[in-house]
Amino acid sequence: MKIGIMQPYFIPYIGYWQLIKAVDCYIIYDDVNFIKGGWITRNRILNNGLPSYLSLHTYKASSFVRINEVEIANDNVKKRKLIDTLKNSYGKAPYFKLSFPIIEKIILSSEVNLASFLFNSISEICKYLNISTELKISSQLIKNTELSGQAKIIDICKRMKATHYYNAIGGQALYQKDEFDKNGIVLKFLSTRPVAYKQFNNDFCPNLSIVDVMMFNSKEDISNMLTEYDLV
Repeated sequence: MKIGIMQPYFIPYIGYWQLIKAVDCYIIYDDVNFIKGGWITRNRILNNGLPSYLSLHTYKASSFVRINEVEIANDNVKKRKLIDTLKNSYGKAPYFKLSFPIIEKIILSSEVNLASFLFNSISEICKYLNISTELKISSQLIKNTELSGQAKIIDICKRMKATHYYNAIGGQALYQKDEFDKNGIVLKFLSTRPVAYKQFNNDFCPNLSIVDVMMFNSKEDISNMLTEYDLV
């Protein structure tokens, strides 16, 4: 079994979805510390030809609490502002009418727990992209909570009877292949190849949220993009 484990992010870039599709089971790592200023509550979209942040409003967010202890502001005015920003940015995009209802549904969710909100958003986008990977939540798994870092990941993999563990390429500094080998697990890092497509008549702006990909590309084209990676 191939497993991926990563923190939940808000409408992340295409590499995140490549990783989900590449594995049999994807574990959303919700019981680790929240990272302020990271990608858990924000991402970038295209606004007037330039990258612009789209952020969730949260309560109790600090590096001293876990992701699943943070709450989202259940404020319809703020949520509508996010929706209006997306409408203004992508209203004339070729696949706006097809993909926008998914994003609107995600933003208007009444869920106030951040981890649950993000799990729902990941599930909804997986459905749209026809990704059938099993999704699990880390906090609901039986594991050794005394461990941390690489040792904790290996423990989860062993309990899940994983034969392979896939991680984003940025994890190369965190995980050592020989330690996974000792435990009978093959460690691979997923590296996203350059992905480009037409964004109105602008110069291409890379590494934006999956929302940008959905607005400008058909499901078939996105399906092809999800295979544009290397395992190292």
